[in-house]
Amino acid sequence: MSQNVAVFGAYGHTGRFVVTELRERGFTPLLLGRDEGKLQALAASGFDHRVASVDDPTSLDRALTGAAAVINCAGPFAFTAAPLIEAALRAGIPYVDVAAEIEAVVDTYTRFSARARTAGVAVVPAMAFFGGFGDLLVTTAMGDWTRADEAHVAYGLSSWHPTAGTVASGVVSRDRRDGRRVRFTGGRLEYHVADRELPRIDWDFPAPLGRRSVLDGFSMADVVTVPSHLSIPEVRSYMTTDAATDLAAAGTPAPVAVDVLGRSAQRFVVDAVVCSGDRRRRVVVSGQDIYAISAPLAVEAVRRILAGETRTSGVASAGAIFDAPDFLDALSAHIVVEACPTERMISGAP
Repeated sequence: MSQNVAVFGAYGHTGRFVVTELRERGFTPLLLGRDEGKLQALAASGFDHRVASVDDPTSLDRALTGAAAVINCAGPFAFTAAPLIEAALRAGIPYVDVAAEIEAVVDTYTRFSARARTAGVAVVPAMAFFGGFGDLLVTTAMGDWTRADEAHVAYGLSSWHPTAGTVASGVVSRDRRDGRRVRFTGGRLEYHVADRELPRIDWDFPAPLGRRSVLDGFSMADVVTVPSHLSIPEVRSYMTTDAATDLAAAGTPAPVAVDVLGRSAQRFVVDAVVCSGDRRRRVVVSGQDIYAISAPLAVEAVRRILAGETRTSGVASAGAIFDAPDFLDALSAHIVVEACPTERMISGAP
């Protein structure tokens, strides 16, 4: 019998990709959200829908009745994650979200680690392109290393046309940071006041992207997920300058579908490098559309949790709870993975 998987924010941009992926993987999507009209329009394909609001715990409890798991696709996650996790814990079902907000992911670890562990319920935040994906890559690159000196995750995006949810989440994060930047250095998450723009360096992505200008210190949720379970005191992420410019520009349009799957023309390369002494290990992935790839990431996570293919319970990142190399193999229909052999360090950027 098909298992019901609730999708909160089902009618959003990423939510629609998740609903489609669930259906194709043999699950029955249960459509949740605040807007009944949008839910009804999406439910015309034959799926059950339930109106629920994060401001109304009773509505969330009703909405999750009969669900085997819940995927939260509705940002800003600073507002939606905690109420949905509370509801999932009351229902005793796993929770997965696609949050990219650093502060929201930190909140999930801080507020729910002990309770979720005691309840034996899996809570996996940032199971998406930013956070979960980078964590899987770094964990895979680590291999048999028990610690490393540094981890670097460079995002090579051909462009970045943000969704309305991305824009709204960014506003919330900037407000919470009050003009500060965030980084993971010296074994801890650190907020600091920046006196200049992020430095630009050149990063040698594999072909066909090649050498590109990136912003050094463009921190994403990887600075939370990676050190949550790996002994790496320095975790840095980078973003291609052109993509960061797109994101910051007020007039950048939302993503536009260019294929039957609904994906945009955006291409990505993610280059993860871990360094230990004079050695480095590298894993590179490439694919299309950072929002579309978040769907198979989240749905594969739910499938593995429900099948018992996990290494721990409670609040855990992708790399901690799953077999990272095997997880990436399961995404072979969506991404191309290249694991580079161990090699000696070179001077300059990894």
